[in-house]
Amino acid sequence: MAITAAQKAQIVTDFQRAKSDTGSPEVQVALITARITYLTEHFKDNAKDHHSRRGLLRLVSRRRKLLDYLKRENDASYRTLIERLAIRK
Repeated sequence: MAITAAQKAQIVTDFQRAKSDTGSPEVQVALITARITYLTEHFKDNAKDHHSRRGLLRLVSRRRKLLDYLKRENDASYRTLIERLAIRK
């Protein structure tokens, strides 16, 4: 499957703002990025999987919206996040 519970917990602890933070934009973008990375690898073996490709496009769009929000609200946090995740923009 995509990401395991242990991987998800590790991502949350790496990107959370406070001890019990699981819903901040940084955490959400990091989780979406992990799913996008998994799907990108999936399409290298399954090029004709168009149903999953639609899901990938939705994830990319959702991540873009969250990144736009984060840039608007906290530019410094946005810059550190895209640097840590190696997302270009």
